[in-house]
Amino acid sequence: MIIRPLTSPDKEKILALLSQRGTFNQDEIRVAIELLEEKLGHPQREDYEIFCALDGTDDLVGYICFGPIPMTEGCYDLYWIVVDERRSREGIGQKLLTFMEGFVVGKRARRVYLDTSSTPPYEPARSFYVKHGYGLVSVLEDFYRPGDDKMIYMKEVGNGAL
Repeated sequence: MIIRPLTSPDKEKILALLSQRGTFNQDEIRVAIELLEEKLGHPQREDYEIFCALDGTDDLVGYICFGPIPMTEGCYDLYWIVVDERRSREGIGQKLLTFMEGFVVGKRARRVYLDTSSTPPYEPARSFYVKHGYGLVSVLEDFYRPGDDKMIYMKEVGNGAL
């Protein structure tokens, strides 16, 4: 597998991945596309980093989007990690996550935060994060809508000595 930066042709493939999952609503997909367009339009900016995973046949099988949290020292947000549903048990998500963690540690990161929904469709994501060392640090009840809490996870990834 190859992990490389986002390119323009990836946008449509990523849109297909997001739609295929059946987990994300139209507003979430719209936000993901906005981030893709922002990165493609301004590749020199470091607000967001987007990398794609390609298999041995150069098919896009996943992507990850993350970036530094403004006004913090060494803290990053993981915004998106999505894997082709047909390939979900092949370790692609783990490879993307490991890549991202190595990348941010190289930027002197201390912590990675992520948030997700408390609803049943997001249970596999929550289990994935816990399995890979992310601990639940906060729950904001009824954040997205009544009955849909925002669950915030965090992992210490480096000493971040600045």
